[in-house]
Amino acid sequence: MAFKLPQNSLYAVLLRSRWWASALAGLAAFALIRFILPAPYAAIGAMPFFGIAAYVLYRQFRRPGARRVAQALERARALPAPRFIDALDAAFARNGYRVERANGAADLELTREGRVTLVACKRWKATRTGIEPIREFDAATAERGVKRIYVAAGEVTANARTFAEQRSIELMDEEELGRLLAG
Repeated sequence: MAFKLPQNSLYAVLLRSRWWASALAGLAAFALIRFILPAPYAAIGAMPFFGIAAYVLYRQFRRPGARRVAQALERARALPAPRFIDALDAAFARNGYRVERANGAADLELTREGRVTLVACKRWKATRTGIEPIREFDAATAERGVKRIYVAAGEVTANARTFAEQRSIELMDEEELGRLLAG
């Protein structure tokens, strides 16, 4: 069984924060421990925070930049639907998913660590996505009881976002899509 941090633990919060937040926490820990113990022990006590800061900074530099994300989106928008699904298939496979083509409302079925995720990207090029396509996706996949992702490169209306949130459908917007494809 893989080790998983509780979502609201200090370390989990710092892993989601900017690198400098962990560095500041490390400096604060060093200063507090230094009042009680000699400097070498204070450095050891602050080391986990500096380690997290280094890891978050490393992840930040590995993440594709805004220009690369925009180029990936531009290339994706030029693709016909079958080629776009192929690109999405390859991107998810790069991220460790086993990908299968799905029939019906979902286009892809992803599997990783025994967890199944359905992905719909039928109307991904639409400039504005309303509640109807998400409602159709929900109606066709709700009984499966799995994680669901709806890909929308354009604007998603507030009603559609609310509906997706209520029905536990994750919306992949153009920034996330660009980062996934730029991978």
